[in-house]
Amino acid sequence: MKTLLNIIWLVFSGFWLFLGYALAGVICCILIITIPWGIASFRMANYVLWPFGRQVVQKPTSGVFSFLGNVIWFIFAGLWLAIGHVVSGVALAITIIGIPLAIADFKMIPISLAPLGKEIVPTGGTTITPPQTTVAAQ
Repeated sequence: MKTLLNIIWLVFSGFWLFLGYALAGVICCILIITIPWGIASFRMANYVLWPFGRQVVQKPTSGVFSFLGNVIWFIFAGLWLAIGHVVSGVALAITIIGIPLAIADFKMIPISLAPLGKEIVPTGGTTITPPQTTVAAQ
């Protein structure tokens, strides 16, 4: 079912949103100092191209710099990408078959507004945690 939803998503909404994120990423990388935003934009472009079966989670190591970076992102690119999600979500919601896709589109708005400090992981899978090291008492 995820594959079918992803294919329908790709045709009706995903490709166009992908182009928006890719354009934002290219512009950010050209400006050199904004490369971290470009990398986040490319990560989101990959997610928006094939979203079903993956989810966005907060990175536990993100801090104040992620917040400040998200403020800058919101001003220059996030607002425009969020508007793209709203427009495509409304267009998808017009048809009955597009309603689940519209809901997914609306769920992507927060990540389009603030992508720094987030990571994309598979849904329903087990998370891999690093092995715990202990110091043996002598």
